[in-house]
Amino acid sequence: MAQALWALAQSHCQQGPTFRTSLSYTRLTVAAALDRLCAQGFSEDCLPSPSTMAQVLNRNSYRLRKVVKAKPQKKLPETDAIFANITDKDGKPIADPACVEVGQVMRLSIDCKATVKIGEYSRGGKTRGDSQAADHDMGCEEKQVPFGIVQEYSGQLHLTFASSFKTSDFIVDGLEDWWQAIPREKQAVMTHIQLKVDNGPESSGVRTQFLKRMVEFADTTGKIIQLLSYPPYHSKYNPIERCWGILEQHWNGAQLVDTATMLAWAKSMTWKGSHPMVN
Repeated sequence: MAQALWALAQSHCQQGPTFRTSLSYTRLTVAAALDRLCAQGFSEDCLPSPSTMAQVLNRNSYRLRKVVKAKPQKKLPETDAIFANITDKDGKPIADPACVEVGQVMRLSIDCKATVKIGEYSRGGKTRGDSQAADHDMGCEEKQVPFGIVQEYSGQLHLTFASSFKTSDFIVDGLEDWWQAIPREKQAVMTHIQLKVDNGPESSGVRTQFLKRMVEFADTTGKIIQLLSYPPYHSKYNPIERCWGILEQHWNGAQLVDTATMLAWAKSMTWKGSHPMVN
């Protein structure tokens, strides 16, 4: 019976992707293992209980592993070339790449986050306060869309929330809001603004409304705007994505019952040792 069990587990097992542990992970559940052994002719009276079977599998380094979203859904032939282009142009002015000063090139990473539902909803975190939330997330009457801008040199994070949709106009409106908050002396020093963006539908390089608004933004600021777009399905490499992960961990245990509560939680998070600017 043991030999049959190891053969079953081995046929479903795989090594961890990081190779940092000797454990093997298997998709074979305890119930499936018991069913397979019964189908091979072993009597149910001789088989261990499900809890004992789980202990046997774990003791012999066969463990269930949660499937993680780590594999890109699509890889283009130009993916490596796109990343090489970003690396080559990152932080360098268009006119004279050999001369770079921190104040001349403003490196920004921008993106929208998933829509936030406002109400007494559980967010999957832990809290020492009121732990009772609505049993369903349906019927949400208010939602907020976050848009983030992170300055890569200083680490300053700028968050804009709105009850609209994730559109090209919303993104550029957030950029204009960020620009108005920059001191005039810093605006005068800048010569280039580099924007790292995803290839999402609202910020794609072929989205005519996005390009139209970016041209208007360039005319307003008088600066050279350079767009560095990541390949499709590779948005996780955009630096702003790390900020979203910190924000999600920060307010996971809170019930965002209204917009004021949501804004207060957003203002209290820290990124690179400082609080974000929230509007």
